[in-house]
Amino acid sequence: MADEPNWEDIFGEQPAESAPKSAREAAAHGTDRSAESGQPADSGTPAEPANPVNPADPANPANPVLGSTPPAASGQPMTRREARAAQEAAAARRGGDPHLPAVTQAAREADAFATFEQLTAGTAESGNDAAAVPGATMPAQGDGDGGAPGRKKRRWGLIIGLPLLIIVLLGAGVAAYAWVNYEDKIREVLGWEIPNDFEGSGNGEEVIVTVNSGDIGSDIARSLNVAGVTMSFDAFYDLLLAQESDPAFFPGNYSLQKEMSAQSALDALLDPENIVTDRLLITEGTTLPNALEIISETTGIALADLQAASEDLEHFGLPSEAVSLEGYLFPATYELDGNQDPYAVLDLMVNTMYEKLDAAGVAVEDRYRILTMAALVQREAGPNTDDFYKIARVFYNRLDQDMLLQSDATVAYGTGNLHTVWTTDAERADASNPYNTYANPGLPVGPIGLPGELAIDAALNPAEGDWLFFVPINLATGETVFTTNVDDHEAAAQQLRDWCAASDENGSYC
Repeated sequence: MADEPNWEDIFGEQPAESAPKSAREAAAHGTDRSAESGQPADSGTPAEPANPVNPADPANPANPVLGSTPPAASGQPMTRREARAAQEAAAARRGGDPHLPAVTQAAREADAFATFEQLTAGTAESGNDAAAVPGATMPAQGDGDGGAPGRKKRRWGLIIGLPLLIIVLLGAGVAAYAWVNYEDKIREVLGWEIPNDFEGSGNGEEVIVTVNSGDIGSDIARSLNVAGVTMSFDAFYDLLLAQESDPAFFPGNYSLQKEMSAQSALDALLDPENIVTDRLLITEGTTLPNALEIISETTGIALADLQAASEDLEHFGLPSEAVSLEGYLFPATYELDGNQDPYAVLDLMVNTMYEKLDAAGVAVEDRYRILTMAALVQREAGPNTDDFYKIARVFYNRLDQDMLLQSDATVAYGTGNLHTVWTTDAERADASNPYNTYANPGLPVGPIGLPGELAIDAALNPAEGDWLFFVPINLATGETVFTTNVDDHEAAAQQLRDWCAASDENGSYC
């Protein structure tokens, strides 16, 4: 983050905060004025009793506010002239007004000092109720005998205590910042192992995980982690690598739980009893071949029968431009009674898609175009919903400017690589692939997957913008960069390549 503090910022010199002038001077010098008169601060001489008539009178030799103690060598009371001179001198030292009444001047200083002391030391420690009252005159306090040296001692405690408190708070802040931003490195240095696996067989919350035909270990490890079944990708993937022989996973929907250990999740996926047969779940972006396999595993209908039924395009009332049933099965969860035949299951899904299109206001003659664009957006978009609308805008902008769409997802679909969007130079140059939008203008010849409601809405209501390019730079979070020129796009594309090469977990997305 741009504004994150660095270590030099944290430990560099910082400007001191300003305290009220009178409070700062009091903390530095205390309230013992004996030093000003030449009397040692800790002479052992008992403090003279306060004047019982007017403790704020400048003639009172024990007045702690004005500090007008008598000369050390003189045992005589001051005359009025001497008292007035002492008052003016004390006021001059404080920068005060010598013409203000003594009690008013004293009250001002007591008020300022009391406020500072309350904010730092607290009134409870002082043992002086007057300190808690703004404007109250504060008598001198000692360590218990009422003498002035105790006041000076407490001031030095403030001087030392505040910096220590600041250092402690600063140290805690630095430690928290370091832990949040460098936890992995700190754990590595200290030898603290980072937990990456849950214990037990789950927390009781059911989650359905889909295994598609062709999924390899890294695909399944990622699916489990994304679904919240396992704590981390590595927990399951490392377990698979440690197996003596490769486990055999069959396509279908599996009933698992969240927060399972990797071993428990593996055992559950290898147990046919966990395959869901009463609910058919088809997720957004699933391709037709994978959907048919999941339907077969869920319902028990032979895959060959489902494939044959899916090729009867006229039965399903598809648009004349449609080249397959791809894109026309609505992805959702369907409750089944176990008595459906191939046509009944496919009819249910196709009719649901038509109902969704009608509800969105899509005319029958526009179904092919909208589903083709929606499927393209669905395949290219990540988990961030706003990106669906931006991606649709990019493709519409390119169509409006007679630019090639240049979607790797369409090229990969046309080559039969349904689990990746990566393509080669030769594949992108092959114009015989009717889904190749690098070599052929306009939309591909049909949908490249099963779009959901969000993708359909994005195809109907694209965002406003002048972007012509986009590329995801983190396939786990879906972070995507949208640009208007080739140079910026190439820079973002390199970020994606670097991200994919950074780890096995990242690579499972690519």
